[in-house]
Amino acid sequence: MMNATLVNPTESTSSGSMAAVVAALKQELGDAEVLTGDQISTKYLRDWSDERGGVPLALVRPRSTQEVSALLRICHAHGQAVTPQGGLTGLAGGAVPSEGSVVLSLERMSGITDIDTGSATMTVLAGTPLQVIQEAAQQAGFFYALDLGARGSCQIGGNIATNAGGNRVIRYGMARQLVLGLEVVLADGTVLSMMNQMVKNNAGPDLKHLFIGSEGTLGVITRAVLRLHPGVSGANTALVALPDFDAVVHFLRHAQQGLSGQVSAFEVMWPDFYLAATAVPGVRAPLPKHYPVYVLIDVQSAAPEAEAERFQAMLEQAMEQGWVLDAAIAQSHAECQDFWALRDAVAEMLQLNAPTINFDLSVPISKIGVCVDQLRAVMVARFAHLKAMFFGHVGDGNIHVVVGPMPQDGVTEHQLEAAFYAIVRDFSGSVSAEHGIGLHKKQWLGHSRSQAELAVMMAMKNALDPGHILNPGKIL
Repeated sequence: MMNATLVNPTESTSSGSMAAVVAALKQELGDAEVLTGDQISTKYLRDWSDERGGVPLALVRPRSTQEVSALLRICHAHGQAVTPQGGLTGLAGGAVPSEGSVVLSLERMSGITDIDTGSATMTVLAGTPLQVIQEAAQQAGFFYALDLGARGSCQIGGNIATNAGGNRVIRYGMARQLVLGLEVVLADGTVLSMMNQMVKNNAGPDLKHLFIGSEGTLGVITRAVLRLHPGVSGANTALVALPDFDAVVHFLRHAQQGLSGQVSAFEVMWPDFYLAATAVPGVRAPLPKHYPVYVLIDVQSAAPEAEAERFQAMLEQAMEQGWVLDAAIAQSHAECQDFWALRDAVAEMLQLNAPTINFDLSVPISKIGVCVDQLRAVMVARFAHLKAMFFGHVGDGNIHVVVGPMPQDGVTEHQLEAAFYAIVRDFSGSVSAEHGIGLHKKQWLGHSRSQAELAVMMAMKNALDPGHILNPGKIL
């Protein structure tokens, strides 16, 4: 794939050197802070993906940036691999430990250190759960726009390291657009402070972007300055049924124009997903189950009651145009939550259909309908024995496909991935819209990145982590 290749540091680390690493870590951080062998809980051995990692040398849970720096300085000196971990909610194997690595969990570095209401920023430690940040922003009269189903478990450092997307990208952008500053510890222990609090800062290249989306392969994020938005008190929410995907695109543009760009979420569900979601206990079907495609549209504001008439008028105009066949408008906050329970039912669906393979694809919005048709055709022609459920954040070009239960042969999964990713490549799309590359998708990265791009990625790795100790084997 590239002229240079990554080397697993553990391959050249002797047992004596490993013992020296553990001893040095205990001396620097204390015996109680460095866990080994049976002291390491199995929860640190895998994330939400099906990727299986190796047995780690040690688990360390630092409480400060200084301790992260000390850990990396020691590991860098010994050529010792390090696996950074956040909330372990990833779906690409990005946080799975490599064999013999030191697992660096950020879970103890949790907390909000500052909310600047004048600048509309929040400064947080990397291990802070996303939901804690959302709730703190709300209490301060603001809104932190990043949102995803794992909000209660995922950590902001991991969200930033994977450039998380989620439900609100259509209006607020990816994690990258919601971060103003970062503190990062480099592989050799150097603390790189980029705790910028300004939206405008063109004093040279913005180095924080090197680490956003790098999945812990270039440095370890320890703190962040987050951008807050004006507070919202609720939303106008509707579930609508449409005749085809062309109507979905027309409806999207109509809603964005009619509501002055305030559409906060635009979640599309094909019938297979809708049927599976409404089969989950406690999830109801606001609309009949026979329509070709469904959209959950959400418009947040500080005064949703004042916007309700305009929202309803927009829906009526769409029905007059034939883009919308049927609609259910949430009449209360409880009904709004019921509608969102449809979309969030994916977690239960994964369990009910386990083991699954989860595709996270993106193609230009105008091509999504044709792309999904081709993916479906592949399922019918070659994998008719498997169940596939299609949904996505389509307003930002993101398609998700859950396929399962998968046979445990490994062959079927590879064949399905090869078929799906070949279609995505033909559409000049991405094999990973928001979940990252990790271990699971590294063999397919060349479908979405050119040889020149891959070479630049490797050059950055060599420059920032010359010993290749940070999250070895991930991405490249």
